[in-house]
Amino acid sequence: MNPSSSTIEEHPERNIIRVQLAQNVLLKGMTAAQTMELEEHLTVVDCRKGFWLLHQGIHEMEQYFILEGVLKRVVSNPAGKQMILRFAAEGEMETSYAAWRLGTPAPYSIVCVTRARVAKLPLRDWVAFIERNPALKQAFEYSVMHHMSDIMAHSITLHLLDAPGRVQRFMRKHVELVDRIPKKELASYLNLSAETLSRLKQRGKI
Repeated sequence: MNPSSSTIEEHPERNIIRVQLAQNVLLKGMTAAQTMELEEHLTVVDCRKGFWLLHQGIHEMEQYFILEGVLKRVVSNPAGKQMILRFAAEGEMETSYAAWRLGTPAPYSIVCVTRARVAKLPLRDWVAFIERNPALKQAFEYSVMHHMSDIMAHSITLHLLDAPGRVQRFMRKHVELVDRIPKKELASYLNLSAETLSRLKQRGKI
């Protein structure tokens, strides 16, 4: 089943959506004029759990602002084995900006971990918008670099920390997500079996 989509003005919960956009970590400092301009380009999508917003390998990319729910960034090898790179929840954003800038295909997929609502627009429109708003561009590019740094740090901890250490690190950094992510997904992210994660939970590690 395809997700429902509409403009903000057409959406029956448009007032709530506007509040959610205003609370987004990247957009909360925008002026009323900037908000009105951006809103003209946005499409609101209500997605089911498991829906793929972005497929690895495509060239047509979009910018996503998460209004509700949790998304994951996933990379797959040719054999179909997947690795979860990061989770993001409401108030955050997802993007494939670096690949778009380099003219390369999307290096990962973006998938809904839970039911989710996002506001999206083509990356070319988003880039044109931030080029007209230098302060926003600076904040956005900082966020992109911060996400890349976090992913690198996570990849390193998968090699350096034992299973309890990986779980404890996630608890410190993302305690708000622990009860929202299915245990199978969390185990995959931490490179653990579901059984190991369950044992650690029983021992009070999570």
